[in-house]
Amino acid sequence: MTAPPSQRHGLPTADPEEVDLSRPALRRLDEAMAREVAVGRACGLSTLVARHGRIVHAERYGRLKPGGPAMTEDAIFRIYSMTKPIVCVAAMTLVEEGRLLLSDPIAKYLPAFAETKVGVERGDTLRLVPAKRPITIHDLMRHTSGLTYGFAGGSPVHRLVAEADILDASRPSAEQIERLAALPLLRQPGEVWEYGLSTDVLGRALEVVSGRRLGEFLAERIFAPLGMVDTAFHTPPAKRARLAEPFSYDALTASRIDLVDASASPPFEMGGSGLVSTIGDYARFLAMVAGGGALDGVRVLGPRTLAYMASDHLGPDIDRRSPYLAPGYGYGLGFSVRVEAGVAPTTGSTGEFAWGGVSGAAFWVSPRDALFAIVMTHAPDHYLHFRQVFRNMVNAAIL
Repeated sequence: MTAPPSQRHGLPTADPEEVDLSRPALRRLDEAMAREVAVGRACGLSTLVARHGRIVHAERYGRLKPGGPAMTEDAIFRIYSMTKPIVCVAAMTLVEEGRLLLSDPIAKYLPAFAETKVGVERGDTLRLVPAKRPITIHDLMRHTSGLTYGFAGGSPVHRLVAEADILDASRPSAEQIERLAALPLLRQPGEVWEYGLSTDVLGRALEVVSGRRLGEFLAERIFAPLGMVDTAFHTPPAKRARLAEPFSYDALTASRIDLVDASASPPFEMGGSGLVSTIGDYARFLAMVAGGGALDGVRVLGPRTLAYMASDHLGPDIDRRSPYLAPGYGYGLGFSVRVEAGVAPTTGSTGEFAWGGVSGAAFWVSPRDALFAIVMTHAPDHYLHFRQVFRNMVNAAIL
């Protein structure tokens, strides 16, 4: 493992012993990640671990793309659903300004959702019934809106969403979200944690409230203040050689998940899955989050707001059984939240919050351990595998 410089990605660094992490355990992590590349589970990976606000481990393995150069520290990844926490943090800046309330019905900003129906299967037919209550901003941020992804199941509602191809970024955001509003919900609002297009709708609402395109709003509130210079909804030509690629996108194609093009600014800037980023940029975002909403003297959110986001918002009454939410976890506002020390399939601490993307990028923040960690890769076939291996091995290094 290379000795860390005094600064990395604009963040201070430390030797493992200075922050009570095991150097041999981190060396085992290096060996394991290199082994994963050698057996062909990923073309390349980038990993980062920080404790007490200081980067302790930042390593790269394998290649940027098949047949390409070695993985670089400034590699750009399609982060897919790691877009969601960024959009939710941006939304909460409007809450802190009094311009948005979590209790607001989404129809206040997007009138097409005023007459939302819920699809109920009755034998071979799909019956549409009125929603019992409006979808709120809160529902969008904690995934209790009843909206789903087309690839998330085989019900008639899933098929309708898939056929509508809402994640086609070539259509304008306003058009796509209005088309979505015309489709039935899978669940009644507020009753079930259903992973889906909620954050994409939230992103469109932020455009309406701010009067700006989502990418411009995120740049103003998050990227520019934090110095996230490579995070955007597309990668310009001058940076395209740094874009990481997997061995194949077969797993995404099989699941009917569209490839984020990244080559041009899309008409639909998808708040749920559209960003590209680097591990250094995302480390700065997480350093702000782990620091209670501030970094390098710049405050993005208040500490109480951040703690509220990283709390479980499902409670005992919302059904959280889902293949997209691991056992032992609840969900906050843009993050899953660990509510039990056991039950989950990996080691960890209660109170930690996390999320990841379908291409392989993932992170978690542990307030109890004063630690955050990120893995970035393009390995759609094995993304869950890498999350679990990485999480277990980093937790094994905590002394």
